[in-house]
Amino acid sequence: MTGRPEALFPLFAGLETLEGVGPKTALNFVQLGLQAPRDLLFTLPYSGIDRRLQDSVKDANLPATVTVAVTVGEHRAPSTKTGAYRIHVEDAQTSFQLVFFHARGDYWKRQLPQGARRVVSGRVELFDGMAQMVHPDFVVAQEDADQIPAFEPVYPLTSGITQKLMYKATRATLARVPVMEEWIDPGQKAKAGWPDFNVAVGAAHDPKTMADVSATAPARERLAYDELMAHQLTLALARAKERRKKGRLSRSDGRLQARVLGALPYKPTGAQTRAIKEILGDMASPQRMNRLLQGDVGAGKTLVAFMALLAAVESGGQGVLMAPTEILARQHLEGLQPLAEKAGVVLEILTGRDKGAERRAKLAALETGAIQILVGTHAVFQADVNFGDLRLAVVDEQHRFGVRQRLELGQKGRLADVLVMTATPIPRSLALAQYGDMDVSILDEKPPGRKPIRTALVSTDRIGEVVDRLRAAINEGRQCYWVCPLVEESEVSDLIAAEERFKRLRAALGEGVVGLVHGQMPPAEKDAGMRAFQSGQTKVLVATTVIEVGVDVPNASIIVIERAESFGLAQLHQLRGRVGRGQAASTCLLMYQAPMTETGRQRLEVLRETEDGFVIAETDLKMRGTGDLIGTAQSGVPRFRVADLERQAGLMQIAQSDARRLLAEDPDLESARGKAARMLLWLMRQDEAIRLISVG
Repeated sequence: MTGRPEALFPLFAGLETLEGVGPKTALNFVQLGLQAPRDLLFTLPYSGIDRRLQDSVKDANLPATVTVAVTVGEHRAPSTKTGAYRIHVEDAQTSFQLVFFHARGDYWKRQLPQGARRVVSGRVELFDGMAQMVHPDFVVAQEDADQIPAFEPVYPLTSGITQKLMYKATRATLARVPVMEEWIDPGQKAKAGWPDFNVAVGAAHDPKTMADVSATAPARERLAYDELMAHQLTLALARAKERRKKGRLSRSDGRLQARVLGALPYKPTGAQTRAIKEILGDMASPQRMNRLLQGDVGAGKTLVAFMALLAAVESGGQGVLMAPTEILARQHLEGLQPLAEKAGVVLEILTGRDKGAERRAKLAALETGAIQILVGTHAVFQADVNFGDLRLAVVDEQHRFGVRQRLELGQKGRLADVLVMTATPIPRSLALAQYGDMDVSILDEKPPGRKPIRTALVSTDRIGEVVDRLRAAINEGRQCYWVCPLVEESEVSDLIAAEERFKRLRAALGEGVVGLVHGQMPPAEKDAGMRAFQSGQTKVLVATTVIEVGVDVPNASIIVIERAESFGLAQLHQLRGRVGRGQAASTCLLMYQAPMTETGRQRLEVLRETEDGFVIAETDLKMRGTGDLIGTAQSGVPRFRVADLERQAGLMQIAQSDARRLLAEDPDLESARGKAARMLLWLMRQDEAIRLISVG
């Protein structure tokens, strides 16, 4: 299957091939993100105007768009050059005025001679007690009244494109849609009551009432499903291709794991035990593992990952754990070192810092297999890093890199199984959009001994009390984080805010007690600042959001977040997770500046009510919408034109199981429905997926 099917050529031709669209207009369409007629198909009206014929403007709830039959009365030319040209008209019950600016009177005398009957349609407003229709949208002879659409669709526009043009261009596009065979599972289609594709796309562009414009209208829902289905098919193809890749059979006997579990002061949670079982099952199969381990802050992902790494060693191979930053890699090393000693395995770290003889020695030990588990940063990707027998790659904090990099890692991994860990609870619908090519294990229980964190809202004018509270905590030997506000303007102002706060806290709490870390610092300085806090040398760490991911200081029991209302929910939840890691009861103080907006207040209250990251993520999605939630540009989540991820999460789930089932029954998409599905992939611009089939 080399190129696009011929039946689709007209939909992928240049926009200027559409009637009424010239080169200049085509450029305006491109501003809307529309490249070809096909894109117009999926640019649906977001509203509609009821233009059914009314008896009179008298009964209308003005201002409103009204269509009425009128008898034309006298014309009044403007008294000044810039004035309005007015025509008095009467409908069945009352009279009103048609108003035209910059009008040529002789033109309107011909178009609307006195005594003539016309049907006019447009927006009517009251002006000094008189009803006026300024520049009617339609003026037609009574016998041509059917030229006015009874319900006119309203499209999203950009400058240079009018509703009339959009209407015309979409009609010209609809005429080019070939008859398509059905790609949706017949049972699903019947159950949902969806029309055929051709019928659906026609109906979506020709709504008859406002209900037809809503996302739940069958025609629209079907098109949304088509988008989701194409996306999930692409992910399912990627997944199938990954699975067809031979993996390594890593059968572990559990002897090293048993040593570690025996030495733990607590029993793993049910969720941890379940996740370990799922992962070891994948590792023991001949296909390659591609699994996401999703758990909230403090759900114990590291233990699960370590058990998997031990399984790789038990089966005679090596494992690698990759972290996004040097400081997180070192933290993993510190956390895992005692466990590795219990198991009796050799654990080492490799980062960009390793140079010269030391680096060479580590590389040699990796190649012979003497280093059994390696912790590292992206430095493990470099060409001269060779493993003796790499069985498992664990990637920490996935949302820092997308599907592309997962594939790269696969190429490096020489059949290695891949486990991705993320501490960002992602709502189900987004997880499906972003990680639909992976299998997912979820840790939804907190390990025993994690104390709840008390969360309180404090207004900024009580900052003095907050500082007193920090002083008391420091005197009891505790440590505190102080997170500075996100300043919109620039990183420079972030910096000024952080330095300002640092100076004031230093003045209040004493020299040497307060440290500062922010995004603009050279990495070495940042690491030094973090280390001083981790070792307990400084008691208060003033920071911008650089601490949100992963830093572990068990002795820190208070986190103050300044101007908390300016942060996103998920981010606040991540930040709060920096405390509550030790024995002491911990507190998170959300400082806000009054007066707060309604949504700002709701956000902070959600945090006060719950510590469940999944609940918080779902709420965040409802409040902010997908694009905001993950900064879509860098997230790898596709932009859909019709589908709405927040409100149609259920459809995404159906699309995923439908796509996976179709490929299980017809891996090369050769059946009638399979061929229809190929057509869908071409229609939805899923060239990536098509490459996967043709390379197959």
